[in-house]
Amino acid sequence: MINEILEHNRRFVEEKGYERFLTDKYPNKKIAIVTCMDTRLVELLPAALGFKNGDVKIIKNAGATITNPFDSTMRSLLVAVYELGVTEIMIIGHTGCGVQGMDSNEMLHLMKLRGVPENNINLMKHCGIDLNTWLHGFDSTEDAIEETVDLVKNHPLMPRDVVVKGYIMNSETGALLPL
Repeated sequence: MINEILEHNRRFVEEKGYERFLTDKYPNKKIAIVTCMDTRLVELLPAALGFKNGDVKIIKNAGATITNPFDSTMRSLLVAVYELGVTEIMIIGHTGCGVQGMDSNEMLHLMKLRGVPENNINLMKHCGIDLNTWLHGFDSTEDAIEETVDLVKNHPLMPRDVVVKGYIMNSETGALLPL
């Protein structure tokens, strides 16, 4: 699959397919979006919200949540605000999210089946990483998004004039429901 992707990329550049995407690093709409990495949202979310290349900063992760106030998603939001002029943040979860109900014990079992040694798992525990918490999903997408909105709004390094709001997107229709 990677070789097919590389061949497509070679043709894309050769045929100057990139020209219609040219823009700069500053978001035209001054918005950053934290959303899920779900494959259903790759084209649906920008299309449903009317975004084109250059309009917004989109940060994707599993579940559209921030689990630690000093993780890479929060860092990216702070860069977007202070370096790139973002004034509004949307946290967008979606229906049918795979992180909802995710079981950390099952994931640890799958890791072992894929060859991760028990010693490596134990090392994480001895380094202070609670894998059961870190790999656990959430019970309610709405609650998880509300918690993330609260974390971002009240982060000690986030300016109070930045608007932060949460939403749930229907992953079939693209309909956006505010929380």
